[in-house]
Order: sequence, then C-alpha cells, then structure tokens
Amino acid sequence: MKRKNLMVVPLPDFEPEIGRWIWCLEDVRRTILERISGLSQSDLDTKLHGGHSIGSLLYHIALIEADWFYEEVLGGEWNPKIRLLFPQEDRNNDNTLTNIEGQDLDEHLNRLKSVRDELLTHFRSMDLQDWRKPRSLKHYDVTPEWVIYHLIEHESHHRGQIFQILSILKNK
Repeated sequence: MKRKNLMVVPLPDFEPEIGRWIWCLEDVRRTILERISGLSQSDLDTKLHGGHSIGSLLYHIALIEADWFYEEVLGGEWNPKIRLLFPQEDRNNDNTLTNIEGQDLDEHLNRLKSVRDELLTHFRSMDLQDWRKPRSLKHYDVTPEWVIYHLIEHESHHRGQIFQILSILKNK
C-alpha cells in the first residue's frame, strides 16, 4: 500500500500562510469532485425524504462562495459573468434551499470552477496585511482570512450531506 503524506502544503504563487488556507479550501473541493465524477442526471436531481438534491447543494455551495467573496472580501463588486451563473435565488421564502433540477454535471462543475478561479486569482495577489484587514459591513466586521475559514467550514458541511445522499443512492 502506498504511504500517504498527510500534510498541509502552501500552494505556490500565494503568500505561504494564505496558501495553506487555500490548500485546505481546495482539498475540500477535490474530495467533492472525486465523488461526484460521472454522476447521472437522476442522481443530481433526486431529493431524498424532503431534503435537498445534490444539484441544489452544488448550486448553493457555489453561490455562497461567490457571495462571501464578492460581498465581504471585495465590497459588492461582482463580476457580471459570475452573476449570470446564478439566475435563481439561493433560498425559498421558507428558508429552504432553492431546488435546482435539470442542470447537468458539467453546468454545476463550470459554476463551481468559475467562482473558484475568480477567488484564487484574487487571493494569489493578496498580502498578509490585506488578508487580516477587516471589512466593515452593516452588521459585522470580517477579514478575508475569516471568509476562507467560513468557506472551508461551509463546503465541508455540505460535502457531508452530498456524501450521505450518494451513500443512500448507492444502496437503493
């Protein structure tokens, strides 16, 4: 059996401390992409026991990442091309996630990649002073460092939901 290296290694082209956090963000995404590779339309759209579909969770992950990046880190300056990737609101009036159906895996992957590419490009040029510089919003102050922490936590949470759905679908 091949020996594993369980280490966080800063990604190249980033300030090393920022690169470690981005490595963690990318590692969560890598594990999701591995598990959903080749997923059928039916598997993407299936809602189990009134819960969310994998497609809805993927849309939500990308939208929340874009929102925190553009609103909290950049102060509301969205790339119009990214904005077009989100024609539907994130949540319904009852606070449940919007149900996303009929979008194939490539659409979901493109959305996730497009948002992440924008985020990575910005954070590659960030220094530690800006990384820790609070952005003052209406209800709170937030640093880019905390945004990345939150995105890791958020995507990890939904990764668990996706993996649970995949496990149930596999055993049907």
